[in-house]
Amino acid sequence: MGKPLTNETFDDLLSGASRSAVHLELRDAYMYDDSYVKWLETGVAAPDINDEWWISTVGEAVARGVEVRRVRIVSEPLSKYARWLWECTPLVNLVAGEKVRWLPRQQTAGLVVPPADFWVFDSSVLVWNHFTGDGEWADNEVTRDRALVGLCSGAFEAVWDRAIDHHGYRPS
Repeated sequence: MGKPLTNETFDDLLSGASRSAVHLELRDAYMYDDSYVKWLETGVAAPDINDEWWISTVGEAVARGVEVRRVRIVSEPLSKYARWLWECTPLVNLVAGEKVRWLPRQQTAGLVVPPADFWVFDSSVLVWNHFTGDGEWADNEVTRDRALVGLCSGAFEAVWDRAIDHHGYRPS
């Protein structure tokens, strides 16, 4: 079992990473924040204060040489939330220095992935992200169990190899 993770611990894990931080996202919708609600109202994607924190935090890691990669497995046609993520990606994730790819769920046949979102830092620390059925944050847990870290690292790489770079992905 893992131990709970706080945002401060996430900062510590990312700032302590020296080579890599990879993130797999599996849901079509997450928590509705102010930036998403504003996009629903206006149709205009714009970073907010939380995004500024992300750009700074990830940007510092990338500047130190940490490769930060993210894959989003999504259903097509995209949910409104996933469409918003796609529109925000250049404004937040790519600006921060992340590499982002997308994999339509119908192209995942033959892949085996864990049932929860996760982060892996330097192929040695695994952070499970747990959400409620409504997409609200439930909790996290951290483990250094080598078997689980290896399983998730391998799953991420298999998905990454099949996924489409953000610049080439055109959602339906």
